[in-house]
Amino acid sequence: MNMTFYKYQGTGNDFIMVDNRLQTIDKNNTKGIERLCDRRFGIGADGFILLENDENSDFKMVYYNADGNESSMCGNGGRCIVAFAKFLGIIENETEFIAIDGLHNAKVNDGIVHLQMQDVSKIEEFEAHQFLDTGSPHHVELVSGISNFEVKSNGEKIRYGAPYKEVGSNVNFVEQLDADNFAVRTYERGVEDETLSCGTGVTAVAIAMHKTGKTKSNQISLKTQGGQLKVTFNNDDSGYNNIWLVGSAEQVFKGEIEW
Repeated sequence: MNMTFYKYQGTGNDFIMVDNRLQTIDKNNTKGIERLCDRRFGIGADGFILLENDENSDFKMVYYNADGNESSMCGNGGRCIVAFAKFLGIIENETEFIAIDGLHNAKVNDGIVHLQMQDVSKIEEFEAHQFLDTGSPHHVELVSGISNFEVKSNGEKIRYGAPYKEVGSNVNFVEQLDADNFAVRTYERGVEDETLSCGTGVTAVAIAMHKTGKTKSNQISLKTQGGQLKVTFNNDDSGYNNIWLVGSAEQVFKGEIEW
């Protein structure tokens, strides 16, 4: 069968997006999904996303890493699927949808998507890094000279090393630019390489930098290789809540491919 797909990108994090409300896609075809995401033999993408019906919210997001395996939450993918739902006429400017980590609220206006992330109550602090889960697990580590930093080789060592091992973690390298502005480069598990941007990653960085006192602001700007993102939040004795990931999301092209 021929499958209609759409290509979306959010600050350079790119996704194959498919309307699967009629349940025509075989979700167990991991090899097929991996092939579609391959940048030489397929369409090419950091991930594959299905939009499906949900009884209790506007739609359901089903996310697969580029290796073909269903994965944890993807923040930029979440922003892109909101833009996709608006394009399909499922929503107008506000929505509530379900993803693997629970319900998300979102707003979209003039190509800018505001995505509410899950609350974060636990942040593990170590001598040289922090670890927290923002819908996906993230290792956050400060470095200097980030523009020339070897993200793939260093990220790979951490992702497969102790204590993460086979389960793995996404790895974020961070450099502070000023009081509330940070540069971020991310090695993503499942992609097994650096991506131009990671939504759950910059969310983790913003919270970790606030938690460790690197910034006092609750509105953080994050410069990624693919563009600018913003994270806002509230914090109290229970942790971090009302967390919003904000940035652009756009449709790149539409096509058909044999599936």
